[in-house]
Amino acid sequence: MDTAFFKKSLRSETLKRRDALSPDYRSKAAAKMADRVGEFGIAKGTVVSGFWPMRTEVDVHPLMATLAESGARICLPAILDKTTIVFREYFPDGEMIDMGFGTMGPPETATVLEPTVMLVPLVAFDGRGHRIGYGAGYYDRAIAGLHAKGILPRLIGVAFDCQQVEFVPDEPHDVRLAEMLTESGLRPFEPG
Repeated sequence: MDTAFFKKSLRSETLKRRDALSPDYRSKAAAKMADRVGEFGIAKGTVVSGFWPMRTEVDVHPLMATLAESGARICLPAILDKTTIVFREYFPDGEMIDMGFGTMGPPETATVLEPTVMLVPLVAFDGRGHRIGYGAGYYDRAIAGLHAKGILPRLIGVAFDCQQVEFVPDEPHDVRLAEMLTESGLRPFEPG
C-alpha cells in the first residue's frame, strides 16, 4: 500500500475517534495527565516545549501549568514559515499571537529557547513510538535541527488512548518518541 495514502487514512480514522470524545472526557483526561508530572522526573530549570492545542487535541495547558509550578521553563512552537518552527518562552499571563492553524504562541519579542524535553502533539501513534502528525513535518525538522546542535531532547508524545493504532509506517526522517503520555499514564517505548 502507498505510504502517503495509508497515513492519510490513519489520520482520518484516528481524528474521527478523537473528535468523538466528549468535552467532559477530554477535560478530565487533561487533568489526569497534569497529575502525572511527578512521574516525569524533570529538574527545576529544564526547558520543556509544550504546544497550543489544535482542534480536539489534548489540552496541555494544565500540564504546562503544573510543570511551570514545579520549576520548568515552558516554551511553545512559533511558526516562522512553511517549514520552520522555533520555541519561544511561554508565560500563562504573557502576550500571545495567532500562529495560524488555530494555534497561538508567544510574540517575536519572547526569548527563543532550545527544549531538552518536548511534549509532542500527534494524530496517531503505535506501540513502537512512531507517530504521525498533520503531515507538515514541523516537529521532525525542529528535532533534526536540535540534533544538529548536539541537543537530544526527551520526546514525550501526548495524546488520548484512542489515538493508538496498530502500526504507523515510518520513514528514514521520522523520529521515534521515547515515551507516551495518555490518560492511562506515562509509559516508555522500547529502544530500537
